[in-house]
Amino acid sequence: MQLVTRAQLGWPVSAAPFQAATLGVKVHYEGAPVSTKLLTDHGACIAEWKAIRISHLANVAEGYSDVAYNYAACPHGFLLEGRGIGRRTGANGNQPLNKAHYAIVGLVGDEGLTAPTDAMLSAIRDGIELLRANGAGNEIKGHRDGYATECPGGPLYAWVQKGAPRPTTEENDVTLTAAEMKDIAEAVWAYPLNSPTAPANTDPARTAGTFLRYEDAKYAVLLAQFAELKAVEAGQTAALTALAKLVGAGVDTAEVVAAVQKAIAAAVVKVSVDVTGPAAE
Repeated sequence: MQLVTRAQLGWPVSAAPFQAATLGVKVHYEGAPVSTKLLTDHGACIAEWKAIRISHLANVAEGYSDVAYNYAACPHGFLLEGRGIGRRTGANGNQPLNKAHYAIVGLVGDEGLTAPTDAMLSAIRDGIELLRANGAGNEIKGHRDGYATECPGGPLYAWVQKGAPRPTTEENDVTLTAAEMKDIAEAVWAYPLNSPTAPANTDPARTAGTFLRYEDAKYAVLLAQFAELKAVEAGQTAALTALAKLVGAGVDTAEVVAAVQKAIAAAVVKVSVDVTGPAAE
């Protein structure tokens, strides 16, 4: 969770009325044009959130005590604190509706930036789980559920109707669970790169040349990365050695290049085998 608190925003403690529990959370959008600049400028997200609070406090007719929402979520995955935990929302339409559900707004609108990013959906989900841990029930609804409005807009409401699932993590931004990290740890080959701080192998049945189980999964990942670096180092060393032998030997450039490439390939393959261990039969 990437939480931006009220203190970080420069806001005082919320003056909104206390409310320790609700049936759940309702999801909102701004219902007005939102600039696509928010997609590339997180500073614009903060400015947008502060502007929403200013506009709410200036709304004398509605008499807001604070920004109407408990939290906001920006396109970069930040959860921005509004009224926060244990405060009644002012966003759901009337007092009975406000008492029934807390409120989280995605910083998207009806023009410009209209579709939430996966990071925004994850941030909304972070907010839902945070509120659930502090008195919110399990219901997840859109603002339009129980109040005549288009809020939270088509894309966000479609997500809400699916149960507000956390988006699948992108391949280039993988977050491993503890179980997955443990699996990685158990699959690391006992290559002779063990540092003095590596966990001891206390299993007598596991000798050198077998798979070791490291409870410290982070160490296991680092070990694998170190092995890759060793492969590169070995390849470079072999290449330099081959090149040194050929210099001045009367061979042409193409032959030198071929010899270097062959030496690199052979070294990388060898180190790869050393690191990964024998193939299973």
